[in-house]
Amino acid sequence: MNNILIKFRESCSVSILRLTGLLLTVMAFASCNFLNIDDYIDEQLKYDTIFSNKRYIEAYMWDAASKFPDEGALFRGTHDGGHIYDNDMMYTPGPMATDEAFCLYGTGEFHGMAYVMGELNADNLGSLGRWHKYYQIIRQCNTIFARINEVADWDTEKERTNILANTRFIRAYAYYNLLLNWGPIVILYDEIPGNNEEMEYYDRPRDLYDDCMEYICSEFEEAAKILPDKSLSIMDFGVPTKGAALALVARLRLMHASPLFNGGQIARTYYESWTRKTDGKHYIAQAPDPKRWAVAAAAAKRVMDMKINGLPAYKLYTVEEDEFTSKLPENVDDPDYHNKFPDGAGGIDPYRSYSEMFNGEAVAYVNQEYIWTRNSLAVMNDIRHSFPLSIGGNNGMCVTQKIVDAYEMADGCLRTASSRDYPYLETGFTDLSVEFSGYRLNDGVSNMYVNREMRFYASIGFSECFWPCLSTSSNEYKNRTISYYSDSRDGRTGAGQSSNYPITGYVIKKFIHPNDALSGPNALVTSKSFPIIRYAEILLSYAEALNAIEGSFTIDVDGTPQTFTRDVNEIRKAINQVRYRSGLPGLTDLNNPADVLAKIKKERMVEFLFENRRYFDVRRWGDYEESESQTITGMNTAAPASSYYVRAVPANTRIGNRIVNRRMIFLPIPKQELKRLPSFDQNPGW
Repeated sequence: MNNILIKFRESCSVSILRLTGLLLTVMAFASCNFLNIDDYIDEQLKYDTIFSNKRYIEAYMWDAASKFPDEGALFRGTHDGGHIYDNDMMYTPGPMATDEAFCLYGTGEFHGMAYVMGELNADNLGSLGRWHKYYQIIRQCNTIFARINEVADWDTEKERTNILANTRFIRAYAYYNLLLNWGPIVILYDEIPGNNEEMEYYDRPRDLYDDCMEYICSEFEEAAKILPDKSLSIMDFGVPTKGAALALVARLRLMHASPLFNGGQIARTYYESWTRKTDGKHYIAQAPDPKRWAVAAAAAKRVMDMKINGLPAYKLYTVEEDEFTSKLPENVDDPDYHNKFPDGAGGIDPYRSYSEMFNGEAVAYVNQEYIWTRNSLAVMNDIRHSFPLSIGGNNGMCVTQKIVDAYEMADGCLRTASSRDYPYLETGFTDLSVEFSGYRLNDGVSNMYVNREMRFYASIGFSECFWPCLSTSSNEYKNRTISYYSDSRDGRTGAGQSSNYPITGYVIKKFIHPNDALSGPNALVTSKSFPIIRYAEILLSYAEALNAIEGSFTIDVDGTPQTFTRDVNEIRKAINQVRYRSGLPGLTDLNNPADVLAKIKKERMVEFLFENRRYFDVRRWGDYEESESQTITGMNTAAPASSYYVRAVPANTRIGNRIVNRRMIFLPIPKQELKRLPSFDQNPGW
């Protein structure tokens, strides 16, 4: 069982787990109204049982948490095994609804693709229609707040406060998911709406975006005061911590400061006419608040400054260099480049430092970069969509040419302005096989894929890429070189299936371990974790927030006033740690805020590929329409090897039918939820 926040302890006996299972039906909302329960039954006896015992209430609390989906379920809306509670795993449009990913798989299963194809709407959101499910979680948490004082067998007051802190975090996380996907919500606070009331009782308007943001952040802040600094044992891995709560606050504060939600021209362009029907107030503020950038910087800095036992709580994951590590380029202008990490890129293996976080090699429980993560069956299962058809996979989880082109050369030069030492060429092929850090770059590989930064090799599968698949003992299924030319075994005609080939010529390899194999004797897939939030995001968020500050602001941080300005040295230190870890030289010229923001945007696009950040980033920046309107391209996968290596628009109607529309900033509120709420406004355009 890998569901979010579920905690298995010896104290949770079989009888308690049976009770928890029974409560799943008690708390199920059958109504089309997310605030009401039709077919009301008498729950009092069951509740009396729950709140008679501290072990029962704890089980009830983790049952609320179990209703969150697997965070790694970013691709598919249905699942053919491994998920305990339901088949509707997908919880957000995710990578398939962005410019970083594409596939030919059925939209009935891959709901992110269905969303950008215009097949989902207020009448049918598929597995994305989780609005009412989050309110189930909220109601369950509110029940705990209302009745926790009925429990009489606490050994210490700390036991009780821990339950309250975890419950507060769980409730805040439900609201967080609602806000990110649907925008302004209905805040219930501690209310438990009654059952079978008159219709007027349930009619209420949505709260304003700013009010929702402040409430959710304050709830995470309150939870952080009680939650432990880190997981107390491996049995507690994945449960809420102080760092998780504060890191989510940092993410929300950056979003709140960003142009789409912070007044100014972009906010007015999108939301000037979106007002609440009950009082005419704008759901999204139309006047900018420049202080929000300082608040966002302070929230990120607080996480960066966290200490546990006198040592930094978080840092970027790194692996020490060895004799197999690729040598750092010598032709760079950054004077600090060869210093020891984190002051430079020296002393570490950049390929392994990045790749091992995602492929299962790094132990997630002790990885200090992972602020909040958990094991993910979804990631383990879904890597098969990248695996070549000829070795047991589905062969079609594509990365776009736009992403491939965003990766820099090994010396930090852009592809379009490469150096003589590390040139970028779109003609010719390598004549030697090169190995570094356990990665093999074959001879016969296009020169387009040579001399690239290490995150490229850790993330992208391309034609003539080498697939080790070392766990299987069958030579037929391991140490394979895979090509995607039309007539190859894994190409368009060779695969023999219309959807099971990478139409862009690239697949995502980021979560695949060298040992992972799907076919042959002894084939196995390494256990994997999905990072809900990691330290690299905090560093880049801090840099972005500082870069946007105009003037000087003093922010109270846990009772201590701190002053924040556009400090170039702080920006450089934060963003360069991420670049150094990937083996790239640091940024040196940071004087122009617009140029720095462009570099941060590209850094986030590459660093967080397929981690569900891109979908929200382009929206908060106000870049959504421009970014998504760019036609998806890849290699010419309709051609044999002789004419494969040219950029082409894939020959598939799905490319041209992708929809870019302002209404798609937020998901629509399910229409069935609006039927009884005359005061409730739908999202714009829906």
